[in-house]
Amino acid sequence: MQNAILKFDQLLNENSNYFPTIDPVILEERKPGKWSKKEVLGHLIDSAIHNLVRFTEINYVAKPYRHRPYNQIDLVNLNQYQTKDINELNQLWLSLNKQIIRIMKSVDEEALDYKIILSDDSVIDLRFLMTDYVEHLEHHINQIRS
Repeated sequence: MQNAILKFDQLLNENSNYFPTIDPVILEERKPGKWSKKEVLGHLIDSAIHNLVRFTEINYVAKPYRHRPYNQIDLVNLNQYQTKDINELNQLWLSLNKQIIRIMKSVDEEALDYKIILSDDSVIDLRFLMTDYVEHLEHHINQIRS
C-alpha cells in the first residue's frame, strides 16, 4: 500500500502545477469519439468524487460493501468540463485527491482486507480498489500529458 501512496503523491505533485500550463487549444481539442484533455481531467474529478465516497463508506456500512458503478460519459457531459476554467478543474482535482491520500494513509490493515462486491458479483478488497485507483489515475494523466 505504501508504494501506491508514494506513487499517488508523486503524480499529484508532478501534475498539479503542470495541467494549468497546457495550451488551452490543446486542452480543448477533441478527436472523434474521444474526450478532450480537459474532459479527461473532468473524468478524473468524477472518479475522485466516487472513490472518496467508496473509501470512506466502506468503513461504516454493512459488509461486504457493494460497489456502485457510475455513468462516466454522462457525468463528463453533465458537468460540462469542456467549458470550465483549467485552474478551477485543477484545484478541484487536487483537493479531492489530497483528501483521498489522507484516507489511504490512515486506513488500517484490517480495513484493507474489507471485501467489495462488484456489479458482476466478483469480489475484490479495499487494498485492490485503492491500488487500482492510483493506476487509473496514472493512466489518464499519461493521456493528458501525451
